[in-house]
Amino acid sequence: MVSIDETKQLLLISNSTLHGRGYLDHAEKEIRDLVGGRTNVIFIPHALHDRRAYTAKAQERFREMGLSLTSIHDVSNKPRAIDEADVIFVGGGNTFRLLKGLYDDDLMASIRRTVAGGVPYIGSSAGCIVACPTLKTTKDMPVVQPPSFGALGLVPFQISPHYLDPDPSSTHMGETQEERIMQFLEENEETVVGLREGSILRIQNGSVALKGPNTARIFRRGEKPCEAASGSDLWQVLEGAVAPAGRVA
Repeated sequence: MVSIDETKQLLLISNSTLHGRGYLDHAEKEIRDLVGGRTNVIFIPHALHDRRAYTAKAQERFREMGLSLTSIHDVSNKPRAIDEADVIFVGGGNTFRLLKGLYDDDLMASIRRTVAGGVPYIGSSAGCIVACPTLKTTKDMPVVQPPSFGALGLVPFQISPHYLDPDPSSTHMGETQEERIMQFLEENEETVVGLREGSILRIQNGSVALKGPNTARIFRRGEKPCEAASGSDLWQVLEGAVAPAGRVA
């Protein structure tokens, strides 16, 4: 697997709201740590239809963290705003809509360039998926059609956020999330990280730290899925340099 550039700083969050807590509450500490002394955040709200309402919600939450947030949809020269950003935050919603918006506003190259230069990238849910090579591990409906499934490729693996384990007591006969990921691997090579609710990937200095209370489920083509422990350097597990902690099933 291709290594991650050590200049990249990413926070990839499975979900923006955890049951019983407010918007981004469970991720606040990691956001503050990643941002450091930076104060100006460029927000990409393209995953939701009502961008203005989404921006207002994000502005209020980031203001509580002492950060100033500007939405890209309020800026005339959007690629330049990305180039000059202190922090990039890509919110969740529909992944197809989000990726189409990134292409429509000509933001793909600017985001890649800016993140490669060391500017922190925070992505939640759909914003987490578009950091991957493609959007193929999304669970969303294709309500719009982006020009390509190719995403930002900030990391060399795929993420399946909101990952749910099979429920043995369920009478639902459709595919489980695990079965859908195994179908992905029948046609694709990229390793998939099943990221459960409350889980976060902190990518910095070439490592991929799994944060939060849960393990992550790792799917590789031709292998049985396995679990990686919270607090571990997931990159070593993804490369196969160390054995994953926890159960193998």
